[in-house]
Amino acid sequence: MADPRKLFIKTYGCQMNVYDSERMAEAMGGAGYVETSTPEDADMILLNTCHIREKAAEKVYSELGRFKELKAAKPDLRIGVAGCVAQAEGEEIMRRQPLVDLVVGPQSYHRLPEMEARTSNGAKVVDTDFPEEDKFEKLKKRPQAKRGPTAFLTVQEGCDKFCAFCVVPYTRGAEVSRPVSQVLTEARDLVERGVREITLLGQNVNAYHGAHEGGDWTLATLIRELAKVDGLDRIRFTTSHPNDMDDDLIAAHGEVDKLMPYLHLPVQSGSDRVLKAMNRKHTAESYLRLIERIRAARPDILLSGDFIVGFPGETEEDFADTMALVEAVRYGQCYSFKYSSRPGTPAAERPLVDADAASDRLARLQALLTRQQREIQDEMVGREVGVLFERTGRIEGQMTGKSDYLHAVHVTGDVAVGDLRRVRITESGPNSLGGVLV
Repeated sequence: MADPRKLFIKTYGCQMNVYDSERMAEAMGGAGYVETSTPEDADMILLNTCHIREKAAEKVYSELGRFKELKAAKPDLRIGVAGCVAQAEGEEIMRRQPLVDLVVGPQSYHRLPEMEARTSNGAKVVDTDFPEEDKFEKLKKRPQAKRGPTAFLTVQEGCDKFCAFCVVPYTRGAEVSRPVSQVLTEARDLVERGVREITLLGQNVNAYHGAHEGGDWTLATLIRELAKVDGLDRIRFTTSHPNDMDDDLIAAHGEVDKLMPYLHLPVQSGSDRVLKAMNRKHTAESYLRLIERIRAARPDILLSGDFIVGFPGETEEDFADTMALVEAVRYGQCYSFKYSSRPGTPAAERPLVDADAASDRLARLQALLTRQQREIQDEMVGREVGVLFERTGRIEGQMTGKSDYLHAVHVTGDVAVGDLRRVRITESGPNSLGGVLV
């Protein structure tokens, strides 16, 4: 019997791309491929790309250039580009890098086995359509092999918000929610395979409106139903838009024990003038009032966010408003970036802020966010938290997991991967906590 062909996937960007890569590997598994951890061993290489970060396409072309020698040594090697750069660039990828055999967008990867088969006679294949059919319906049932204790589960894709800086509506398309039955079936399958924590994913996940008998379900309704699944101990969701945090979802944070006390709720700026230019459709004040309501429902919740500094037209006064908002909210974790334009987005046509000024603002913001993060971590010392252990640590006998608040926690003791244990926090490091088993 011939050895199975080997597939190497490199994943860039968000958690949804991690989920998509898993589904692509499963789809290609049905075509006779098994995964490998090195491109040198592969019969097929897939780059699952992200278009959010600066110069994303150029980084993909640079990565592809590294495969020239592999392709020369193994002419039958298939090389593919998937994800959001694939959607944005399309056939341009093959024009600039002829060694690429196939290009597939994030809504079409269920057709990967068919595309790969068409390349066997030397054809070049591009599929960046937004197909009518539901890709999740076309993908095979997920294999029942055991897996780690945590998993991502995409429930919603695309976005209708059209923020001026963002390519997601163009690369992922309009908002689409998966049917409730489909999500529940996949969640139960994951739990049967050993998963104890599921993170529900969407570009705008709290806009979820999944079809169900009797009417669409909201994200809060879905979470309450998932909480009834035996063996599923933890539920998280990301990424949210402030305008879609409805009353029931806020209430769920205080009422559903399995919904973890961690919320990623990007605001992007503390300046109303900049928020309007970004087309965010909320104000700094409305965001702060929303945070008050969320904390009233779950006082111990840890908040995370995203910030863009140096957005076109941002002044020092606008940036001061952002710093004031950060001080008011007090974030436990945060992601902050200097603005970089994305071709095709409205903001790409606007004059840039001075690069040195933008860099200085980013440094000041990150210093404040780092201080807040460290203070909140330090306050965890002495507290008792739940920790789901995911892997062995860096030193012998050490195990690492995530707390209820998504902090990395290290302990030494009699504990195994997949255990959910109570831990008393005894120390706080730069990016993690240490503790002892209770």
